Amino acid sequence: MTPPSAPSASGAATGRRIGIGLMYGLWRPRVLGAWRVPAAGPVILAVNHSHNIDGPMLMGTAPRPVHFLIKKEAFVGPLDPFLRGIGQLKVDRSTADRTAIGAALEVLDHGGVLGIFPEGTRGEGDFASLRAGLAYFAVRSGAPIVPVAVLGSAERSSRLVPALPPLRGRVDVVFGDAFTAGDGSGRRTRKALDEATVRIQERLAGHLADAKRLTGR
Repeated sequence: MTPPSAPSASGAATGRRIGIGLMYGLWRPRVLGAWRVPAAGPVILAVNHSHNIDGPMLMGTAPRPVHFLIKKEAFVGPLDPFLRGIGQLKVDRSTADRTAIGAALEVLDHGGVLGIFPEGTRGEGDFASLRAGLAYFAVRSGAPIVPVAVLGSAERSSRLVPALPPLRGRVDVVFGDAFTAGDGSGRRTRKALDEATVRIQERLAGHLADAKRLTGR
């Protein structure tokens, strides 16, 4: 029996339905390349991050339910039980959070989809600074990585809610080709993870450049 603390697959499916309603109700997502996400089995979605709606946007546009690693600071008040209820994972970014690491690996061990912002926090959304966590999960689990570019979410509106992109504005979500991060040796040493991080950064940056050319962003 699945332990109560395990990430909820049914909760993530509910979160996807909520994301679809909110994201398509408030904005006009244009989704490109969703067929590149494997239809079954473990997969990691590596997403650039420039705005708070990037996570919900991907939850509502990905072809499968997604369990995101989300900073613990977001789990406050009523958001705590809500985020847990829809299968999202709380992570303490200030330390090696073994509970979060175990939960993320459990998602992949059960053939689920793990969503990661590899830059660790919101920034320029250009994949310029990657943390090693993505490489660890990819090499440790053997799950393929699908790069995802969310473009247009950082556009600010002067109307209604200035902190959000223009309501009913277009946001492009572009999925790239799946790839494996390891070198095939199965090594999980620090050197192997550092090399994997370099390979991942090259692939993610290349996908982002291709997505911008494709969408004209």
